[in-house]
Order: sequence, then structure tokens, then C-alpha cells
Amino acid sequence: MKVVFAGTPEFAVPSFHAVREKAEVLAVFTQPDRPAGRGRGVQMSPVKQAALAANVPIHQPETLRTPEAQALLRELAPDLMVVVAYGLILPQAVLDIPVHGCWNVHASLLPRWRGAAPIQRAIEAGDKQTGVCLMRMQKGLDTGPVMLQLETPISDADTGGSLHDRLAMLGAQVLRDGLGLLRVGLLPSARLQDEAGVSYAHKLEKAEARLDWQQPAVQLDRKVRAFNPWPIAEALLDGERIRIHEAQALADTANQLPGRIIQATRAGIDVASGDGVLRILRLQREGGRPITAADWLNARKARHAD
Repeated sequence: MKVVFAGTPEFAVPSFHAVREKAEVLAVFTQPDRPAGRGRGVQMSPVKQAALAANVPIHQPETLRTPEAQALLRELAPDLMVVVAYGLILPQAVLDIPVHGCWNVHASLLPRWRGAAPIQRAIEAGDKQTGVCLMRMQKGLDTGPVMLQLETPISDADTGGSLHDRLAMLGAQVLRDGLGLLRVGLLPSARLQDEAGVSYAHKLEKAEARLDWQQPAVQLDRKVRAFNPWPIAEALLDGERIRIHEAQALADTANQLPGRIIQATRAGIDVASGDGVLRILRLQREGGRPITAADWLNARKARHAD
């Protein structure tokens, strides 16, 4: 079985390796190298790095809408195209090229959380369960019929990072399952998505990371977890803008104005919210590195002593 793989970020790397276990990867399509990181140096995508290590041919078109890109795909003549977090829209002309069409691994239980940020939106919304879907691609945004899915619970300790890593591995597994069926001539059956259950996971924006202390502590806790490792929640604390890497909603009732520090101990910094108390466990001052609440308290005492 001959497959073209299209993907870009770290989430797609386990799926790339899973495809190589089950099929011959003719080529990898990934987004062009772009500036990234603090130094803004040009960097290769994680999928490109994996493809280079595996000696798989790499193509990085700016778009798949050009006649040149589509001619290249037709020349490759794949049995299947697997798409995982590629980041480019596939026009109908591309979807029609592979013999068995194009499959996509999506990090939610469709039709919930179609779109760009399903992992973070599931945590932010307080969902108790999520998963991955293997979908037969159509022209619309994550609208195709679902062939296979795997589920996983979302715990109160899950962050965007921890859930990302778990779903990346489940995505690889659902691909193995689907490709295993296809290899023996069994095209996985597909169910249409229920339009009544559709919700959209809009792209994360850095401005969303600013916490509003008027909101309930439970909601603030979910945002802190959802936005870790990016863009990291931030808020004003004791007149200083900080970034919050880890926090916990307490059941305590706050008799203070939202945003006021109730107490600061080595266990954490308790801040009043619109409903309840948020305990900050790890934070980062401007220009500094992430520190524990105990380290922040020690530095605060030292400043006051001066």
C-alpha cells in the first residue's frame, strides 16, 4: 500500500511513524520552514525532521491549490493520503487523487470541536471526555464521515500539553487500526456526523490568556490548564503582571474583592475570584523563569524587607 503523508507539528509525528509501520510512505508534505522560537530563526517542522531521519522524500508547497502541487500528487499516484494537523486546506481536486481518498486524524470526538484547537477547547469547556477520530475527508472543515475513534477521559490535572501527548499516541493507534483493515481489503465503515452536536474549536489567540478574576475559580483553573504550554495564562497579581503555569480551584468562599490575595503560603497563593478561590502553584514574573509559589513568597518577603 502506497501512502502520501501530510502533517506539520509534533502531534503528527507518532502518526507518521504508524503509517510507516503499515505502508510505504511515498512522500511527506509539510508546511514550509518558518521563523520560530525566541531567536526567530528558521526552523523545520517536527514532521520534516522525522521524514529526514527516515529518508522519506519531502515536499513543502505553500498551497495545494496550484496545478504544480496537484500534478506532483498525481505523479506519485498514492493509494491513500493521510493528513494529520497539516495546516493547509485540501481542495476537492486533491481529495480526488488517491485511490482510497484522504484520511484525517482529528483530536476530538466529532462532531464536537471541529477546527483548529480541539484539545485546548475541550479542557477549557470542562469536558470530561475526548478522543481521536479517523475521518474520511470532505471539502468542509472536519465534516467528513468518521470511520474509527478512540476515547480518553480528561482529568482535573490534564493540561493542554499532557492531553496533546496522549491524543497524539491515540491518533497513531487509530491509524494503525484503520490501515490494518485497509491492508486486508476491508475499508472501514463510516458514520455521518450528527450536525446537531457540532461545536467549533476556534484557533487560540494570545489575548485569551489574560485571566479575568471576576470569573469563577473553576473556570480560571480550566483556562490555566488549557493554555499550558501555550500561550500560558497571565494575570495581574499584587499589581504585577505574571504568567500562571499551574493553579488549582479551591472550594473555599472568598470574602474579598476578585483579584485580591487572600493568603500566600508555601502551599500556594490564594486569590479571590468571582466565585471561589484560585490557588496559584507555579508562576512566572516578567523577564523571569517559572517558579513555585514558595519561591515567589520568599522574593516578596525580601523586597518588603528592603
